[in-house]
Amino acid sequence: MGFLNKQTDWEKTYYYQKSEVIYQMTYSFCNRFIPLYGDRTRDQMIQAARSCKQNIVEGHADGVTSTEMQVKLINVARASIRELLEDYIDYAKAHSLTIWDKTHPRFNSLLHFCKFHNSLDDYQPFFSKWGDEEYCNTAISLCHIVDKILFTHINALEKEFIENGGIKERMHKARTDYRSRQDEELLRLQQEVPLLKAEINRLQGILKDNGISF
Repeated sequence: MGFLNKQTDWEKTYYYQKSEVIYQMTYSFCNRFIPLYGDRTRDQMIQAARSCKQNIVEGHADGVTSTEMQVKLINVARASIRELLEDYIDYAKAHSLTIWDKTHPRFNSLLHFCKFHNSLDDYQPFFSKWGDEEYCNTAISLCHIVDKILFTHINALEKEFIENGGIKERMHKARTDYRSRQDEELLRLQQEVPLLKAEINRLQGILKDNGISF
């Protein structure tokens, strides 16, 4: 009967959890390796990381009433994570750091760790130990993973919209279904009236045959 979308518990989604890790990691990275003044990259990276996380939250909240708005906000989150990914790659290149690929001895273990660890508690102990190359490659892996998950999520929202429509369609359907059920109930009651009258007449006849007046 309802027309509102179900509120998703965004805090339990892997992409939100990973986006929170990315934000805290980026904040720590910038504090350790990018000057506080004289480099706009610092603010841009922190803002991009925050934008991803916050737009995921806002997208899920707005998704209760508007799939269209949810798609837009999740896409903004994806754009932000891709911007941040590019910043980490640029930093690595500018500082002559190695960007780990499949041939790097630590690539597979890092990728496995990033895929299956979503909690900030799993990463935070390393924030004071990693060098900038480890920071960059961990962030790059996480950004790629979150980007891929968000892309899949957007496609799922698109499919849902095609199948179920937006809030106007859902409101119309909910109202139409309610009125249809009301009409069916009224018809059922109308059909019962003659049966009830016949039963009353039958019972009255029995009482009359037994000399009982009423």
